[in-house]
Amino acid sequence: MKSIFAPVVALLFATSAWGSLFLVGKPLLKTLDPVWFTVVRYALATLLLVVLVQGFGRSPWRKLRDHLARLTLLGLAGYACFSLLVFFGLARSVPSHGSVIMATMPFTTLLVGWWLDGRRPARASLFSAGLALLGVATVANIFSPAQPAGGAMLLGDLVTLVGTLGWVLYTRGAASLPDHSPLEYTALTAVATLPWLLIAATGATLAGFVPAPSARVLTGLLLPLLYIAVVPTVLAALAFNFGVRRLGAPAGTLYLNMVPVSVLAVHALQGQAPSATEVGGVALVGLALSINAWLGTRTARAQGDAVLGQGIGTPAHGLPTAATARCPQ
Repeated sequence: MKSIFAPVVALLFATSAWGSLFLVGKPLLKTLDPVWFTVVRYALATLLLVVLVQGFGRSPWRKLRDHLARLTLLGLAGYACFSLLVFFGLARSVPSHGSVIMATMPFTTLLVGWWLDGRRPARASLFSAGLALLGVATVANIFSPAQPAGGAMLLGDLVTLVGTLGWVLYTRGAASLPDHSPLEYTALTAVATLPWLLIAATGATLAGFVPAPSARVLTGLLLPLLYIAVVPTVLAALAFNFGVRRLGAPAGTLYLNMVPVSVLAVHALQGQAPSATEVGGVALVGLALSINAWLGTRTARAQGDAVLGQGIGTPAHGLPTAATARCPQ
């Protein structure tokens, strides 16, 4: 259990920080287009990441040169596709819908892995993911909506759902670069992606599709933009990549169910007492996470026994060794 404590805490921090991203980011979209919101967000974040990777990375710029194409494609999936589409959808919907849609990523990750790898998820994994999703839906009270969603809101939710595929691919992509630490993977994908974000935003503005923010608008939004760049972007991404590297993509994305729960917690701190359905939803999410943690502990113990068995000449019954079980491909 001790071996999974650090990645579990990291994933809980990351998902809680992303919950705050929905709450802080939604008001900014009234004056800042999602395209330029994404550019400014990652421009500020990349500055911090460059400083961190320069100080703590191991030959990061050589790795950037050697894997530039792969890092660029993964960064476009995780930063451009995910951030741009999610906030485009958020501008037309509400934070609770966006947080619930993010909770579909455990299903998406399991199914994408099944499709690309031919690796059928365990029934217990599918059950825990479904239970967590049910809890999230209960927290968001989507079973008894006050009003039917309009066309614009449905479009926004659909765009958000498509955007989550980008983060699933970005999460899986970390396994293709095992020599990159979580910091290096986070920083180098951001560095490789930022020029393309700037080119795309500038081109869209020149073509008249996207209004460019004025210096006055950016100055007025500086504090929330800095918070978004540092906490839910840099620190949360580092924590999430660390947790996924330790626990694997399917287990890591299951913790995304905590995003709407963290939104509920913030509302509670603001004096909005949770309802019975919200408390019940939180309990379901907690149960799902407990099941997942138990499965992770049992799997780690089985892998350890397999490695020990190989070391003393005992058959390992086909279990992967520690060297091959770092993260699903």
